[in-house]
Amino acid sequence: MDRGDSVAAVEGARAGVTAAAVGMAGPVVEVRNLRVRFGALLAVNDVSFALGGGTLLGLIGPNGAGKTTLLRTIAGLQPATRGTVEILGERLSPDSLYQIGFTPDVPPTYDELTVRQFMQFVGKGYDLPGSEIRERTDFWLEKVWLADKADQKIKGLSRGMKQRVGLARTLLPNPALILLDEPAAGLDPAGRVQFRQLLMDLRDQGRTIIISSHILADMEEYCTHIAIMTGGAVRQFGTVGQIAGGHDIGRRRYQITLAHPVADLARVLGGLACASGIEVERDRATFELGSTADDAAAALAQLVAWRLPVASFAPVAANLEEAYLRAGIGQVD
Repeated sequence: MDRGDSVAAVEGARAGVTAAAVGMAGPVVEVRNLRVRFGALLAVNDVSFALGGGTLLGLIGPNGAGKTTLLRTIAGLQPATRGTVEILGERLSPDSLYQIGFTPDVPPTYDELTVRQFMQFVGKGYDLPGSEIRERTDFWLEKVWLADKADQKIKGLSRGMKQRVGLARTLLPNPALILLDEPAAGLDPAGRVQFRQLLMDLRDQGRTIIISSHILADMEEYCTHIAIMTGGAVRQFGTVGQIAGGHDIGRRRYQITLAHPVADLARVLGGLACASGIEVERDRATFELGSTADDAAAALAQLVAWRLPVASFAPVAANLEEAYLRAGIGQVD
């Protein structure tokens, strides 16, 4: 199934209830009408989606949007007020937790242990044989670029290296579902590049991943789908292309360049049917239209009819940062 076409259903997003089925074959994780309340605070508000293998869902939104609470609830660390979570077709239970790997924004570790000792401790918690623990430890420490730190105490590591230890610990039992909360925090630029590649490799291997991050430019590269959250609800859900291009609201941004500046250009462009968000800078202007080819053709025909000296007319290459700002939700945490 093509990732760009794998959304089976998206319902009620503007009302704060999103239902989607994405990915291949049966769902690895299915969330139904999930709600989490802390007293008067509704932290997660009727969230629904289903993700299959090979899907990497990125959660974005402002502080307090509910992203971390959603991840913790799916991981079985936070009880739901109502709704259900299913992993591989089974209701969330102590047994299903073996299929889930969760890395919080500050991964818990034992600082007096070496990296290798900590991985061995984790492996024993999953009842893995000693030989398998050693093999997997070597494999994942290599994958997270910590092979040369294996025998160093965790307390002597940088914040970025501790993030890597947490990621290796999450991947050690080979979970079907991987949940990551701000996993790139503290990574240097080279580490971010390596981390992006690791996520793409895991995704292409058929793993199901949900990640919360504020580095939207990176998420554009490795995510297959994006959910924009605010007030505990999912406001927009779709493929990266759908969200970045504004397809969810049927709008697209265009830019024109004129052969020379034109007086009162903003007022002139205001006469275009359905044009909005008009911005003018000397001989250039950007504005939003309907997202269809017919909308663009009609606008261009009108500009030519007005005898504007149009040198170029093209859609603006969309990205997640622009899409987030267009959504008018608030600052990314």
